[in-house]
Amino acid sequence: MSDTEHLSMGSIKPVFPDDGILRLYSMRFCPYAHRVHLVLDAKKIPHHKIYINLRDKPDWFANVSATTKVPALELVTEAPTGAGSPPILIESLFICDYLDEKYPEISLHPKDPLKKAEDRILVDRFGQFINAIYKLLLHDDPAQVGDASLYEGLDIYEKELKRRDTPFFGGSKPGMLDYMIWPWCERFAALKYTLGEDVKLDPVRFKILLQWEELMLKDPAVKNFFLDGEVHAKYMKSRREGNADYNMLYNAAKRPKLE
Repeated sequence: MSDTEHLSMGSIKPVFPDDGILRLYSMRFCPYAHRVHLVLDAKKIPHHKIYINLRDKPDWFANVSATTKVPALELVTEAPTGAGSPPILIESLFICDYLDEKYPEISLHPKDPLKKAEDRILVDRFGQFINAIYKLLLHDDPAQVGDASLYEGLDIYEKELKRRDTPFFGGSKPGMLDYMIWPWCERFAALKYTLGEDVKLDPVRFKILLQWEELMLKDPAVKNFFLDGEVHAKYMKSRREGNADYNMLYNAAKRPKLE
């Protein structure tokens, strides 16, 4: 199966060898699944990727994800459940916390309990920015949606990074907070394709966050799963039109290349 082919109704559940490698059920354009990809790559954890068409889900996917949503991580290294199958985790934050504790060789959460709690609060508060950006990305007529709250949601992160006086929220390298908020920061670049070039962060108001963004773009885990703003915008357009093009990357890769 291609790395970006999304399985749909009528497809057969992939069969993997008994290799002890985690199995991540994902969707290539889902920011919540994106979080788990970042953590797996940052921690250098081998994993199989299975992409799901969320509009036309395979019948068997209900037995994988209790909510039939992604991400879902099949823990083949853990003891089987009562049904004889490996346990499966859902919800991006729970999955990422599990991975950080299970694979501590590269730690992403702060060791200090207070700092860890403070970072969790900042992940939770980032919901304001998530809600604001989705109103712009998913609205039938994005040009009619105000964007003031979009920038207000980022002010606390500008101030927090300035207070920490470190390149990343995690210190000298990205940590869990950096990776948990990055998927929506990456998608911010899609807005200019629907709202115009004026939609950008003020270089004075968000000077430190913009420096952080440049550094994040150089991070190996971010680079490994990165899509540019135009690609994100194209997918969001298909979703707004009611025909989410999950296999956009897969179909593009299959087209013959011009000589």
